[in-house]
Amino acid sequence: MRINKEQLEKAAAFLCDIDKDLALVIEREQTCRLQIKNETSIYHALLKAIAGQQLHAKAAEAILSRLKSYNDGELPTPEQLLSHDELKLRACGFSSRKITSLYHLSQATIKGMVPTYDQAQLLSDQELIDLLTQLPGIGPWTVEMVLIFTLGRLDVMPINDFGIREGWKICKGLTTQPTPKQLKELTRCWSPYRSVGAWYLWRAAEQKKPVNKQNPLTL
Repeated sequence: MRINKEQLEKAAAFLCDIDKDLALVIEREQTCRLQIKNETSIYHALLKAIAGQQLHAKAAEAILSRLKSYNDGELPTPEQLLSHDELKLRACGFSSRKITSLYHLSQATIKGMVPTYDQAQLLSDQELIDLLTQLPGIGPWTVEMVLIFTLGRLDVMPINDFGIREGWKICKGLTTQPTPKQLKELTRCWSPYRSVGAWYLWRAAEQKKPVNKQNPLTL
């Protein structure tokens, strides 16, 4: 699925009507620039998401660039990744925990346990979360990034994301972030456009930073 301009404009208008505080963030940003990656491999999307766990997007890009250098400028296939020993992957910048996750992901993909892009399109958000979080090192946040940025799902709220919870705090003029459970309830009324709301919360947390310090995913 590819999100188009009309969908984003409709989502922004809906959210402005629902939440007046978020409407101020939307007014500052004008258009939503949520970009869906040109990615048709769930395996590669998960590989990238694992690289990005608990890291700034620019740091994750550097790690992936070093990994690509081992494979003629391309991300490795599952078989190629398994051929790289831990020392080589650590040299890219992957932690031991992430390396273990990548090995399990590659093995599961070879065994057919990771759906193809077309298969994933037939599964609901929760079905994909339930399926993929069975793999070591892949939690709901990792799958949610794939749901939003690869599959273009419009109604995902990554409640465990620090930037999103910080965005809510700023948006609402609070002194502390909401808990994930609180954020889930607070944004329930944003359905069916919670992904777009999440993007604007990311922007709320980024707006006062210099551009070179902002998350590339939200620029």
